[in-house]
Amino acid sequence: MRIISGELGGRQFEAPPGEGTRPLLDRVRTALFDWLGAKVEDARVLDLYAGSGSQGLEALSRGARHARFLERGAPALATLKRNVAELAVEERARVVRNDALSERAWHEPDAAREPWDIIFCDPPFAVYEDPKQRKELYDALDQLLAAHLAPQGVIALHAPVRAAEMLRLKTPCSLETRAYGSSCLVYLGQAT
Repeated sequence: MRIISGELGGRQFEAPPGEGTRPLLDRVRTALFDWLGAKVEDARVLDLYAGSGSQGLEALSRGARHARFLERGAPALATLKRNVAELAVEERARVVRNDALSERAWHEPDAAREPWDIIFCDPPFAVYEDPKQRKELYDALDQLLAAHLAPQGVIALHAPVRAAEMLRLKTPCSLETRAYGSSCLVYLGQAT
């Protein structure tokens, strides 16, 4: 895998071993960052279900101020920590072992809860197929939209196309979907 653009453009990084983590394909990541454009510069980024860190690392390469990576799986977490170290972005990155949907983990304990400019959310696609897990994901998205996203911020959700068609949130928001084969990116923002 590689960083596509920015100060680290072309640098390689590892994908976690096994089939449990599937990093975004380069073409989808390129489309994501083309859509985000200038929003990345000086952004505070939260990368949920971080895996290898491909989205947060790409954001740091393109000028994001800070990225907080949440990953629960031990193999992915070890790979993520190596990637952050190999790319020498430790000063702007914080890797946390925790559940991506745990509100307590979204910010540093006892720190000011400055809102996030960009939130990447790339759960395993099996989450969308389990009603309980899907509800927990949607509840977390509602909470992120209502209380943790900057006014002009965006949540970039990676989902199967069929799951995106069934996305139902309680929090009023803007929503834009872009399909890439059988998966899509859903961009969520605060309602204006």
